[in-house]
Amino acid sequence: MSTNPHLALAPRCVGAPLEQAAAVVLLVHGRGASADDMLGLVRWLADGHTAFIVPQAAGSSWYPQRFIAPLADNQPWLDWSLERIGQLVALAAAHGRPAARLVLVGFSQGACLALEYAARQPQRYGGVFGLSGALIEHGDTPRVYAGDLAGTPVLLSVSERDPHIPLARVQRSAECLAALGADVTTRVMPGGGHRIDAAELQLIRQRLAALSHDADAAG
Repeated sequence: MSTNPHLALAPRCVGAPLEQAAAVVLLVHGRGASADDMLGLVRWLADGHTAFIVPQAAGSSWYPQRFIAPLADNQPWLDWSLERIGQLVALAAAHGRPAARLVLVGFSQGACLALEYAARQPQRYGGVFGLSGALIEHGDTPRVYAGDLAGTPVLLSVSERDPHIPLARVQRSAECLAALGADVTTRVMPGGGHRIDAAELQLIRQRLAALSHDADAAG
């Protein structure tokens, strides 16, 4: 049996201690990037009440082919990547931070992975932010997902002419996630490029503020 290489790399954990955090953000980097790249976002998102878990993919890539390739072409790496995300979700839960207080944030390949994990493991999450990404599937044989995201706030954000993420795939992902019961917002940025912009970060900050308020209200 092959060993999952993603599990050999310890995640970076910064911000508030997990057991004290009002919310936990799982930040998933893109292809060719690193946990350090995603840590650069923390200074824009940190509020003193949020814990951040930032994993590192082996070889800086979660799976080898594009997200629109046949699923078999990305195995076993796709399963390994989903396993890694699942272990970190379980880590947060083990510290008393269930999925309802967990926000999945991914960029590019990391966005595809975060969205795919949420679709395959549907429950109420604190939020899911797919920044320049979409569900992982081969368009000729689209997958069917089942379960209930129970009103999870989901943001899909992409440039109208993203060179890596076809807008039609983002729109299909929005339909799939809405069918799973998510509260989906699709944001199409004018122009081209493959990027994270300040407005996306502000939307994440707003979601974290809402989770912090809910935690305070619960006592």
